[in-house]
Formats: sequence, structure tokens, C-alpha cells
Amino acid sequence: MGVFDRLPPMDHLRSEKMCFVQLIIPAESARLAVTYLGELGLLQFKDLNEDKSPFQRIFVNQVKRCSEMSRKLRFFNDQINKACVKSSVRPAMQPDIDLEELEAKLREHENDLLEMNTNSEKLLQTYNELLEFKMVLSKAGGILASSHNHAAPAERELDEHIYDKEMDDGNSYLLEQGVHLGASENSGVKFVSGIILKSKAMAFERMLFRATRGNMFFNQAPAGEPVTDPISGEEVEKTVFVVFFSGDQAKAKILKICGSFGASCYPVPEEMVKQRQIFREVSARLADLEATLDAGIQHRNKALESVGSQLWRWTIMVKKEKAVYDTLNMLNFDVTKKCLVGEGWCPIFAKSQIKDVLQRATLHSNSQVGIIFHEMDTIDSPPTYFRTDKFTNAFQEIVDAYGIARYEEANPAVYSVITFPFLFAVMFGDWGHGICLLLGACVLILREKKLSSQRMNVERKPAVMHILLGSLKSVIPILLEWTQVGVEVDLSYPF
Repeated sequence: MGVFDRLPPMDHLRSEKMCFVQLIIPAESARLAVTYLGELGLLQFKDLNEDKSPFQRIFVNQVKRCSEMSRKLRFFNDQINKACVKSSVRPAMQPDIDLEELEAKLREHENDLLEMNTNSEKLLQTYNELLEFKMVLSKAGGILASSHNHAAPAERELDEHIYDKEMDDGNSYLLEQGVHLGASENSGVKFVSGIILKSKAMAFERMLFRATRGNMFFNQAPAGEPVTDPISGEEVEKTVFVVFFSGDQAKAKILKICGSFGASCYPVPEEMVKQRQIFREVSARLADLEATLDAGIQHRNKALESVGSQLWRWTIMVKKEKAVYDTLNMLNFDVTKKCLVGEGWCPIFAKSQIKDVLQRATLHSNSQVGIIFHEMDTIDSPPTYFRTDKFTNAFQEIVDAYGIARYEEANPAVYSVITFPFLFAVMFGDWGHGICLLLGACVLILREKKLSSQRMNVERKPAVMHILLGSLKSVIPILLEWTQVGVEVDLSYPF
């Protein structure tokens, strides 16, 4: 036995010794075996299907199903965030379900939410249209009422630099005669009322004037407050307009221009009695729609709360299943198509643990044939594996972010346990920040069990030790400076 073999093991200073192994797994216990090996985390599989595309692999359909379930879970998460519904941090404990049952449950929840969203969008669009109709009734009715009070309404002033060049004396009958809004239907004067974006009102009026050759009378009134557009759902400023014209051809042109400018036209009767009646009907329908929308939102929020209570658990389950099938796609079927053959690397110390896990997978899958696990010789370079614990994990992850050491090379993460907190403390340079960080790190350590059961980000847990050491290195130099004792040195020669 050599001198170096008698030395104590250096678990943290040097990477672990690895061995190349082969697994022959029966098909009925393959999924469970890979699941248990993934939970153990001490075996790295080698991809035996590098020459195949993802769509040519064995378990491509299962991977597609997991990807589809992940999409549905992201959809649920977006809907929960959009509705500002608080999902449960600690999900309710429920019995485990298999992949098929979870897939059916997610499909049912997605269909329900899509149906509720569709109904809510239709109701909201109708509600916004009725709001616009109510506003048009109010503003256009005021325009019509003010015109009824004048026997001879004044002619609308037009923009000189727009209309002077295009004014035709033979096609300006309405402007020359004036528009009498209280005229009977025999007069041939008609009107179209609606609402349009405020930014498009000027161009809209100009286009109407050119299309009718000035044979129209345009009146507008600002809507006042921002209006929710029924189509886009955004709050915009709009203008209510009333266009008076004569003839069916002019009406067809005006309606076509309204459609091209995105203007919404609403029918407004001339009689004030009918206007009041329609106004009351629209107000009643708006009240009913408000109650219906509120009830729909409450029902939708309850459904989202039900999904949110299990969303985190379902997400973890789907991610695990997808990782399992991605790993199974690295394996190959043997000649009989009854077993899967896999190869990979594992630390030498973990062979007994892997054998126990494989035996447990065989037992739980009720397989009549055991899993064969044996070592193989290879010329490939082994991967690097450093054994870490809760304290050194954070420093190891920081070092691995810059680069991973080669096989059996010295581990720089051990030295970074001292250097990283020191550099962290240099950034502060005062004991005030250091004490605050020290107190915060102590609180996190005392509440470790409670925080570990919640959905705490994995990267935040080991970083607590980093913060603790950094805060200590910020405080200790100041304490040493306060407690420093002066020493007098006599530099005189004794002779």
C-alpha cells in the first residue's frame, strides 16, 4: 500500500473517483428505476442515441405530452398573475396521481378557463359597446336637441385651406340651404351618428367632405372621459360625431368611410321621447351586464384559486416526468425489445446506494426480472464530481459558474469559503451594514425548517451561509480594532 493511499480521504479538496457502469433494465421497471436514480442524483447517463433526432427516439410521445402539460401550467400561471389571485405557498396535501389522470385534469381546467374567458370577453365587449351607445345617445341627442331649438341653424365654418380648393358650387346644397334638423323625412336630410378615436376625427371629417364633395354637415362633441374600446380593450379618448347628408349614395359612402376609420355607428332617433326610452333601456342592460360580469369574475377567481393551490405541485410533477422520459430517450432497447440498456458514470462510493435504489425499483414495479448493474472499462474521460454539503454547496456553485475542474483536480471551492466572504465584506467596509446582514442571516437560519417547506428558490437557500460569513467578516475587523491593546516597544539598544 502506498503512502498516499494511507492518507485520510479528501472529500472536498479533490473530485471523487468515478467508474463507468452499464444497466440492463426491464421495460416494466425502467421508468421507476430512472425516477429513483434521479432522486438519488449520483448517476450520470450517457446518451446512446446521439445520432438520432428528438423525434426519432423511443419516448418522444411522452415528452410531447409533458411539454403540452407544461404549456397548460404556464397558461394557468399567466391567468393567475393577470387576475391578481394569490396562489397557495404551501399546497394542500393530496394523494399522488399518475400522469394520465393529471393530463385529464389539466385538460378539463384549461377548457373551463378558456370557456369562461371567451364568455367574459363577449360580455365585456357588449358592455363596452353599450357604454359607447349610451355616450352617443347623450352627446348626439344634445346636438339634435340644440338644433331643434333653432329655426334656421347656422352654417358650419369649414377650414379654408382644406375646403376652398375642393368646394363646388353645384355640390354644396346642404351648406347653402342650411340643415334644419327638425325637418320631416320628406326633406331628404338624414344623419349618421357614432363614435371615433379623437386622433382620427380631423382626418375623418376631411375624408367625408371630399367623398361627398362638400354635400354633408359634420358635428362632433368630445366624449369627455376615456372610453374602453370594445375591440382592443384599451382605454382611449374618443369623439362623438353626427354627419348629416342627403341621398342613399352619400349614406353608402359615409358608412364605408366609417368602417375604414374604425368608427362605431349607433342608431339615434330624432324624437326626444324615443331617445329617453332607448337611454333607459341601455342603462338597464348595462346594470344587468355589470352584475353578470361581477358574478363571472368571482366564479373565475374561485376556479383559479383551486388551480393555484396545486399549481406548484403539478409543475414539479410534470418537470420530473419530462426529465425521466428525456433520460429514458438516452437508453437503447436490447435485441429482444424487452429490456433497456443504459450506460453512465457514478462515484465509486455510490455503487451500493445505486444497487439499493435499483432493487427498490424492481420491488415496487412488481417485475419478475431484476436490474443488472455492473462496471465496464472505457477510454472516455470521466466527469468531475465534488461531494458538497449544505455549507459548501453555495461556494461550489459559484466556482462552477466560472468553470468546472478536470477529473481528480484540486477543488478551488474549498479556498473560496474564505476568499469569497472576505471580498464580500470588502464591499461594505463598515460594521453597520455587516450587523444588518448578520441579523438577517441569523433569522433565515433560525427559520430554516419553515422556509425549506415553502416555495423558496433553490439558489437562495445555500446563499444564506455566504451572507452569514460575509457579515461576520465585515463586523469582526471593527471589533478587533475596538478591542486592540496598544503595546509600547523600546527600540533603544541595551549597550
